[in-house]
Amino acid sequence: MSLLYAGLDEAGYGPMLGPLCVGRAALSVEDWVPVGEDGQVQRVPDLWAMLSSVTARTRKEAKGRITVADSKKLKLPSSSVRNHPLVHLERGVLAMLGTIGEIPKTDLELFELLGAGVEDRPWFGGEPIELPVGSDRDLLRIDSNGLRAAMEKAGVGLVDLKVHTMGVGEFNAVVREHRTKAATTAQLLFEHLREINEVSGMDHTRIVIDRQSGRTHYMNLLSRVWDGLEILEESDRASRYVVGEELGVLLVSKADDGYFPVSLASMAAKYVRELMMGRFNRYWGGRLDGLKPTAGYVQDARRWLVDAERVLEGGDREGLVRIA
Repeated sequence: MSLLYAGLDEAGYGPMLGPLCVGRAALSVEDWVPVGEDGQVQRVPDLWAMLSSVTARTRKEAKGRITVADSKKLKLPSSSVRNHPLVHLERGVLAMLGTIGEIPKTDLELFELLGAGVEDRPWFGGEPIELPVGSDRDLLRIDSNGLRAAMEKAGVGLVDLKVHTMGVGEFNAVVREHRTKAATTAQLLFEHLREINEVSGMDHTRIVIDRQSGRTHYMNLLSRVWDGLEILEESDRASRYVVGEELGVLLVSKADDGYFPVSLASMAAKYVRELMMGRFNRYWGGRLDGLKPTAGYVQDARRWLVDAERVLEGGDREGLVRIA
């Protein structure tokens, strides 16, 4: 039986500046069975083990292999001199995309390929930048070829890799309407889940989502996509839902460190956000010589807003700053 194994994770929920990005990685696994010989429901497949010849769970273990992990563990400090801060995120995302097509040549090509909308603000405009930013394109092609061969041998394929984004204007509108910041992530999760439901076409679907807050009840969100859902668990440990043997949805904290598709989704979301913040900083750096770049997180965003105050005009601040 075939399995669609998908993971979802966000990047940019906490910052004051820049977009919220929610990534999705969906992979197909051949010859998967929902119930083992002992009659117990099978766990989702361990794709790190199945692809161990070409992927690793940590940079320390990688030894030349592609690291697929929580994006927070792969993004290097902005002060990194030896390697570009995005080199590890970029390698995994672009090599995986290369298994199903051409590696995008620019950031705008990447955004289009991933379905990542760019907010219509001057600070996200400008000319496309060439990709990769921290890797060698020929080496990435070699990575993609090796990854593709290993995936084919293991009966694994990339179905899609997507990132949905929410700019500051929409973010603030959603918060005002629903009176909760959590509604922003929920909206992007719903878009992903609806699309997964539309493209699955396989015998079974398993979805793992990185749970970010103390919330444990997701029935209202999931039932907008699937009928007949049953609750298996709603606890501090995890939230689990099923429709028979065909569909299983798991929401659990730190999923980006324990489930391959969630790690990959985390990497894609973070890579997109970092490239968009690169556009942000190039624009404002061009407006004010010597303005130190920002990643948009609260403490540094406050510093940045003070430093940039002399070039902020009219409604700029309203379009820049989240209200929650």
